[in-house]
This record gives sequence, structure tokens and C-alpha cells, in this order.
Amino acid sequence: MDDKILHTLEYRKILNKLMQYTQTSMGREMAEQLRPSGDFEGVKLLLKATDEAANVDRLKGIPSFGGITDIKAALKRASIGGLLGTHELLSVGFTIGGARRIKRFLAAMHEDEAVESLFALSDLLSEQKHVEDAIRACIDENADVMDSASPELANIRRELRGGEARIREKLDSMIRSSSVSKMLQDQLVTIRGDRFVIPVKAEYRAHFGGIVHDQSGSGATLFIEPESIVAMNNKLRETRLREEREVEIILHRLTALVGDIAEEMTYDVDILAELDFIFAKARLARDMKASQPRMNDRGYLKLRKGRHPLIPAEHVVPLDVELGNQYSTIIVTGPNTGGKTVTLKTIGLLSLMSMSGLFIPAEEGSQMCVFDAIYADIGDEQSIEQSLSTFSSHMTNIISILRKMTPKSLILLDEVGAGTDPAEGSALAIAILENIHRTECRMVATTHYSELKAYAYERKGVINASMEFDVQSLSPTYRLLVGVPGRSNAFAIAERLGLPSAILEHARGEVKEEDLRVEHMIASLEENRLGAENEREKAEHIRREAEEFRSKQKQELEKLESQRDKRLEKAEKEASDILDKARKEAEQIISDLRKLALEEGASVKEHKLIEARRRLDEAEPAPRKKAASRTAVKPPRQIGPGDEVRVYSLNQKGHVVEMSGSKEAVVQLGIMKMKVQLDDLELVAAQKSGNPTPLRQATTVKRTRDENIRRELDLRGANLEEALLETDRFIDEAFLGNLGQIAIIHGKGTGVLRSGIHDYLRKHRNVKSYRLGNYNEGGAGVTVAELQ
Repeated sequence: MDDKILHTLEYRKILNKLMQYTQTSMGREMAEQLRPSGDFEGVKLLLKATDEAANVDRLKGIPSFGGITDIKAALKRASIGGLLGTHELLSVGFTIGGARRIKRFLAAMHEDEAVESLFALSDLLSEQKHVEDAIRACIDENADVMDSASPELANIRRELRGGEARIREKLDSMIRSSSVSKMLQDQLVTIRGDRFVIPVKAEYRAHFGGIVHDQSGSGATLFIEPESIVAMNNKLRETRLREEREVEIILHRLTALVGDIAEEMTYDVDILAELDFIFAKARLARDMKASQPRMNDRGYLKLRKGRHPLIPAEHVVPLDVELGNQYSTIIVTGPNTGGKTVTLKTIGLLSLMSMSGLFIPAEEGSQMCVFDAIYADIGDEQSIEQSLSTFSSHMTNIISILRKMTPKSLILLDEVGAGTDPAEGSALAIAILENIHRTECRMVATTHYSELKAYAYERKGVINASMEFDVQSLSPTYRLLVGVPGRSNAFAIAERLGLPSAILEHARGEVKEEDLRVEHMIASLEENRLGAENEREKAEHIRREAEEFRSKQKQELEKLESQRDKRLEKAEKEASDILDKARKEAEQIISDLRKLALEEGASVKEHKLIEARRRLDEAEPAPRKKAASRTAVKPPRQIGPGDEVRVYSLNQKGHVVEMSGSKEAVVQLGIMKMKVQLDDLELVAAQKSGNPTPLRQATTVKRTRDENIRRELDLRGANLEEALLETDRFIDEAFLGNLGQIAIIHGKGTGVLRSGIHDYLRKHRNVKSYRLGNYNEGGAGVTVAELQ
């Protein structure tokens, strides 16, 4: 297909929309390179795949291609002996996992609803789980080689941590001594070039031995490695080199595994790209509210409520047009701004989309044809550089079309013969249209010339059409009227606008009697013909609808009968599985409760009872129409503080502590308080007195000391949000375990984590006091809290 035609019909804008729905760079590249195909069978397969993807999207949603990347370059390097880095290996692992996930998704989908094309394509994906497992066993999600990658690496890193701890301990004792601390800019240990150093004031350089590794920007601070730890740093450096060599050995081993499957994975990447591309076409169809056209190779085109996909839905006027059955050429007449050009572009663009395997924005039952080429001369394509006039530019395009067209082509001509003398232009237009019509190709042409109305009427296989014009509102409706030639509305418009009748009569007298007679004759003949055709079409439509209805009912009956036994069997199996699962869960929960009773006697903690009850509730199959019963039951009155309520989503009872706005309430559930939407609450019992009374726990919790409860919480490396969640959980455990004192390790760092923890402890109801750790407790890197 000529790129110029694609540009004229704005095909690239459709591809840009399609690219937005791809999830991988490979799928995006396929979408960008999409071109219409003239292969009838190939187009049918493309549309079938798009239809299956649309069904998947409707029933289960589009599968996620997250983690799948273009790893072809890494596969190529691995196959020729190159070394892959951790990020490349991790990408290979993620892609293998993503391929397996999509393969299983489509296999499960195919069991429920046949998606033959997608299943056959996904079934070609190879299974390389052993390589994925090997990569994941050695490299974490941050692309770091883990200690467990090899026993040797684990030993080396233990040595590293031990060596670093000894050096830090040595330096900590040094900076705490009074003789050294006065020479330091700050009492801290830092690293320069993998060497542990301390910041020394420049004026004490002569009094302080060791190696200078760096200095501050102002020169007031020197970062010095004391002589006492030079040997220790050297040993640490040697250990780090051993670590690097061991990591390289691990990466070589993993790269070799990838190299062995490079050829299979290259095919997998191509298949994943095609699947992503197909699902993107389905998402585009959903966005455009498009449907699958019925394709044919006999030059027949029928659009039912076709819409231009680039015009907003609230502004576009649907198009009904049929071409290639009783007539192969349509001549559209009518005034400017009536929508003739949009009609041409809609027909051309929807043809390109269907030939690309894309759904079209039209109603079900629309039919499209596979053309060997589409040629268009639309708009003012005047070339200033070539000094061509508008007429010359159009003639150049039309001459090129006449040379290339075949009986299987679609020709779209806008304002044929315009830009020159009307008499000559109309004669030239008739000659061009007659030449094209004789080739039996499909053609839609627009014109201003009234002479072409008579031409369309006289020629077999050619029909008039026009863009509807509302004389009352003096504006076009943009509706295409096939079979109705365009009429001159100049006199009617002038009369509505108030032009004096004397002038109008004079104007009518200037029109040739021959032109008036031809106009009246065409109008009369077209009216009679349209009446007969409308009656015939109605009868044909009724007959076709009856046949389609009978066929559809027969197919539906056969389908229901064939699926009935299968669905009953499936439902019975699902019910049996649910009951088995619930029975096993109940037995396990009862066993756990018995163990708790034997081990702890009467001191079973409330949080354990709540957890056991939750598991028991989850094991019970939920009724299918629970939501309907919720909406049917209305509380006897408004919920208020002190009321006993049931939380639907948690299946737990509690008491309302206070109201939070008009739509939420704070509910006490055991030892927890939480905000709950009012429509998620059911009133169980109301407080009788007017004032809410303090809530009393229904269960007595015996607090006993549990030796297995943690006394320290290490938060180093966590962000503040994660740290606060862990701290809250830790304090609850310690409080229930009757611990009087706990320690929270947050490190020194920048102080952000320490400040956040302190702010949180200051407001916690179970914390009596807190302080920084003593020297033997970890110092400023630890906070010790006393509990109530």
C-alpha cells in the first residue's frame, strides 16, 4: 500500500492509538509497522485472532505482560560467549516467568471458551523454568547476587561482615578516646575508596599518623586511615576481590544456561510480541466500540452505521453505504461543508483498518472487502515547489491512479474535475469516471457539477448520492443519502433568508429551461425508483431477519443442549471441591484449637482466638446471593455510639465507639479499632440508655510472659512507612506478652528514621517512656521504650 495513501487517509493516527495499548516494546514496534494486507485468507486469520482477544478481554480481562522485555540482545551475547550482567539475567528470568504465566492463562481460557488461534500461538512458548529458577536462586529482585548463590560466596561475605565489624569496633574505640576525639571534626566512621577512615582536623595532621585518602572541599577536614587498621583494611580489600571473582564465576554459570536456550527464547520473544500486539488490537476495538466486519473478496462493501474513528463519538454522524452489489460507482453531489470529504475518508480508512486485522467502528453485520490497493485523490495537494496549480496537482494524481488501478482496487476521488472552467471540468470528470467505471473497480467520487447527476442516472452500475441538507435550519446534517442526487438549495436558502420575491423570480428566469426540465425529470424518476427499492429492501430485510432468527435460535438450542451436561458436571465437581476444602480447613482449625487449649490452658490469648475464628469463617463457602440480602435488610434506626454491630466484610461483631462523619464509624473489634463505612455495618443491638457507656470486652485476656516474644526490633534498611507498621505490630506483641521494656534498632544514619520512631512512640498509648540506648545498648542507633 502506498504510504501517500496511508497519510491521506490518516492511517498513522490509528496506529498511534493502537500503540498506546501495547504493554511491551516489542508489541509497540509491531503496531508501528502494521500495514494493510491484500491476502484475503491472511486478513481473515488476523480478524479471528482479534475477535478471540476481544472475547478474552470481555470474559477475563487482558493478561498482564509485566516483566516481559526485549531480551534478544542479551540472548545473542550469551549465545556467543559474552558475560551477562545481573540486570540482564534478571530480565531473562522475568521474561521466562511472564511467558509461562501467559501460556497458562490462555490454556485455562481455552478450556472455558475456545480461543484456538491464541491458544495455538501461546502453546508454542517453550518452558524454561529451570533457567528461571537458577537465576532467581542467585539474583534478587534488586539485581544483586545473593549470599546463597554459592557456598563459597556465603563464606566470603561472612568474612567481609566480620572484618568490617572488627574495623568499626577498632575505630569506635579510637574516636571515643579523649586524646583522639579532640583532633576529629566529627566523631564518626566513614568510607573513602573502600577504606574505612575518620575525619581529622587539618591542623592535627602532623600529630595524627596514617594515610590521607581525601579531604573536604574547604580543606579543613582530612579523611585519614589510621595506621592501626591499614593491615585490616588491606585484608578486607583482598576479601572483596575474592568476592568479585566468585560473583563473576556465578554470572558465567548463569550466562551459560541462558546461552543454551537462546534460540528457543528468541522465538518466545517474537511470540510474546505478537500476543501483546493482538491484545492491543482488542483493547483498541473496545475503546472505539468497534465490531468485527465480515470479509469478502468479491468487491462488496456494506457499512452499517459506520463512524470515522478520529471524530469524537458525540459529534460523528453514522454512515450507511453499500457498494459493489447492484452498483460499483457512487457519485456524491452536494454543497461544500456537507461532509462529502469525510464520507470518502471514512470509507477508505475503515477499509484499511479491516485489511489490517482491526475491528471497525460500525454495527454488527457490516461487510468489508479485501482490495489489492486503495487509491485516493482527496483535498488540495497543490505543490508550490513544482509550480503546479490545484487542477494540475489533481490531474497528476488521477493520471497516476489510472496507470496503477486494477479491477480489485478501490478509487476515492474528491471534487473530480474541479479547479478549471466548469464546462470543461464537467466534461473531463465524466470522461475520467467513465474510464474508471469500465475497469469494474469500486469507486466513490464527489463533485459539484450537476451534469454528473444525469451521467449517474444513465449508466448501469452507477448511482447518485448526496449529503442531506436541512433547508429549515439552513445547515447540513452530514447524512449520506444513497440514490438521491444532490439538489440546488440556493433559491430555497435565499428565500428563507428574506431575499425579495421579485429578485428570486428574476433569478429563476435566468436558469435554462433545459436545466430545469432535467432537474425535475431526475427528481421524479429517482423518487419512483427509490420508492420501489425501499419496498423491496424492506421485504428482503424482513425475510433475512426471519432466517437469521431461526438459524440463531437453532444454534442456541444446540449449544445449550451440548453445554448443559458439561456445566452440570463442572458445577457438581466445584461444589464437591469446596466442601472437601471446607471440611479439611475445619478439621485443621479444630486441631489447632485443641493444641492451643492443651499447651496454654485457660491462657489462650485473644488474638489467637480471633485468628482461629477468622480461619474457620473463611473455610465456610460464602452464599452466592449474599449481596442481595444485604441490600434487602434495612437497620431499624441510625447506628450510633455504643451500638453493637456486625461488619459484613470481616464477618465480625463489635461496638461503635464514635461516628466519623456522615458515612463512617469507628468500631472496636476485639483489641483493634478501625474506621468502617456505614453501609458495611448491620445493627445487632442498640444501647438502651441515651448516653453511650464504656465498652467492655466479652473475653478476658490473661497476659502472661512468653519467652518466645521478641524483645528487639531491627529496622535498619527500612523506609519510615514500613518501619512504623513494624513498630506498631512489635509493640502490640510485646504488650500482650507482658514485656516491660523493648529495644528498637534504627541505626544512626541521617536521623530521619530515629525522629519518626520517636514521634510515633510519643503518641502511643502503651508506651510509658523512651530513651536512646546507653553505650553498651547501641547508643544513638537504638531506642529503648518502657511499656505501660
